[in-house]
Amino acid sequence: MAVAVPPGGAGGSGWAWRPVARDALLARAFCSCSELRGRFYLVGGLLDGGAKEPSSDTVAFDPARGQAVRVEAQGGLRRSHHDAAPVGGRWLCVVGGWDGSRRLAAVVALDTERGMWEAWTAAPGNCPPAGLSSHTCTRLSDRELRVAGREGGTRTQRRYGSIFTLKLDLGARTYCYKEEGCHTTSRSGHCAALLPTAGAHPGHQLLLFGGCNSADAEVAGQWSYGKITEDPPVAPHLMEQLARLVSTGQGSWQGPRGLRHHSCSVVGPFAVLFGGETLTRARDTICNDLYIYDAREPAFSWLRESRQVSSSVVPLPLCRPGTETRGSSDLPLE
Repeated sequence: MAVAVPPGGAGGSGWAWRPVARDALLARAFCSCSELRGRFYLVGGLLDGGAKEPSSDTVAFDPARGQAVRVEAQGGLRRSHHDAAPVGGRWLCVVGGWDGSRRLAAVVALDTERGMWEAWTAAPGNCPPAGLSSHTCTRLSDRELRVAGREGGTRTQRRYGSIFTLKLDLGARTYCYKEEGCHTTSRSGHCAALLPTAGAHPGHQLLLFGGCNSADAEVAGQWSYGKITEDPPVAPHLMEQLARLVSTGQGSWQGPRGLRHHSCSVVGPFAVLFGGETLTRARDTICNDLYIYDAREPAFSWLRESRQVSSSVVPLPLCRPGTETRGSSDLPLE
């Protein structure tokens, strides 16, 4: 595990990578990684390249101490290619994924106070997906998540992406899926970023990046001002440093194409994408590229930085999409 260090923090003029932890517990792929109460929870995943059975363990990483520990919780289930979201300051809700034999749509939650996994119950009126893997699950509030991905069973998957609102009742431990009336491009291994929108009608929109050959971002939800409650910024200085970094580049019209299974971190109006696989190369598909999406006015832009871990960051040209995003014209403003 490593962090990007801005100028000054690494003693040089450019950004660089600094290792923060080396622990075998962190060595896994296709897991979820969520922050809750100051710790990062890694759930499930595949523990080596040839693994076919997902792991059932959960690891908590404390960045302040640089320490990773296995969470001893009862009732853990095997999962990979899933996603998770923290709710209520207590639960980590794991949505969908692969259990080694089939794609799932069920919701299970880790109760961090009791140290137990709970299988939540579908509420009346629940209309679940056929099955989900390599999808995204974004927290809108403690009672509502937005799920975006391609549905499928054991052997087949649909040729388009679906969008679901997932309602949660924390007291009753129940969930209810509702499919939205629009579809996206077929995506798998993409990421989602809930970002503020500026201009005459401020609010928020959920953007999907990667998971297909297209370089376009798609809108998977948009909300008017006041509907989404933003948490206070935990890294205001990082936001300022990213703004300075983005301001140093020149623009082009192309965003990243063909990324999948990459990470995505939202820092204020910026979405920071790193690593993953690229669909644009037949060999050496693992990449160490870092992209910064800038959602501020007057332009929506990309900054790409390509480098190896432990070397200085070398800025490459900014990428500015010709249009802001792509999405269905009938997507409602909530």
